Amino acid sequence: MNLKAKKQTLQSKENSIKKSNEISMAELNHGLMLNQIQLLAFAIFSTQQDGKTTFEKHEFQKKFGIKQYRTEDAYEDSKVIKRLEIEIKDLENDYFAFTSVFTKMVYDKGTFTFEWYPEMIPHILELKEKYIITDLSVASNFKSSFSWRLYEYLKAHYGYFRKILTKEEALRLFNVQERKTYQQRTNEFKRYVLDVAVKEINKYTELDVWYKDQKKGHAISGFEIYWNTGETIQKATQKQVNFIQSIIHNIQNNMFTYINLDNEHGRQRAYDLVKKIESQETFISEPLNITAAKADEVIQNLRFYIQQLNTLVGSDKPKRDTSVYFNWIKGE
Repeated sequence: MNLKAKKQTLQSKENSIKKSNEISMAELNHGLMLNQIQLLAFAIFSTQQDGKTTFEKHEFQKKFGIKQYRTEDAYEDSKVIKRLEIEIKDLENDYFAFTSVFTKMVYDKGTFTFEWYPEMIPHILELKEKYIITDLSVASNFKSSFSWRLYEYLKAHYGYFRKILTKEEALRLFNVQERKTYQQRTNEFKRYVLDVAVKEINKYTELDVWYKDQKKGHAISGFEIYWNTGETIQKATQKQVNFIQSIIHNIQNNMFTYINLDNEHGRQRAYDLVKKIESQETFISEPLNITAAKADEVIQNLRFYIQQLNTLVGSDKPKRDTSVYFNWIKGE
């Protein structure tokens, strides 16, 4: 059973992808560079959003904060992605299988088009159990492919809180088993691979990760990796944010209708309410750091303030047309 950490992390359903454990990034992305991992993740994201098997380069860059991505970069990354295979290995039970991921990839003037291999579809669209969820708004903070691999490797082992890896298994996990420096100098592997991944995961995700060296004599023979799973809290949806923003803008655009009331007491009260409504904008300023529950609370407060404003307007000048304001109370 996983130990629970006190750590809390916002998670966005709108920016998340699901994958079966078999294609967790630690296996499927074996050997991929960071941009290649991101490109594959965005292909999955696009398909899971609305079934689309095309996306624009600028959409991909925006999602992961990539400032420059040339056609040459797209070519090299797509060439690698096209060759991907799912490897399912259970040698203890005398079984292994390889399945291609894509049947086709095309790039034309900034547009990526791809076709999934039919046997890949159940791993991303027909998920029933044993799958992992990756929030791309969290993973986009990773500057190292090592962080992405370790993060999803640990998430794929749901229900665990410890994994013991030999040094050879750890090198293979991060696809650095051919690096003689890391083979011969374990401290170099720890410094430039394992510690980098652990630091980024601890900084950006819901996991708290640490490890202990395993030794034979004075030599490090493996690693005992521990992790706590903290609480993930749902981030406000874009629909909630847009609704809050639209209410505030509507009030600002019609401010003089409220603060030019004939009744002096009503005018001051309306002014105070408008200021309260404007103050709610701090909750949706960038970087967005508001939960879905808090967004609901803000929306309810705004509706209450608007109702009070409309009451003031209606009592000040009964013939005034206030229908446009009352409409904001009814729905999203």
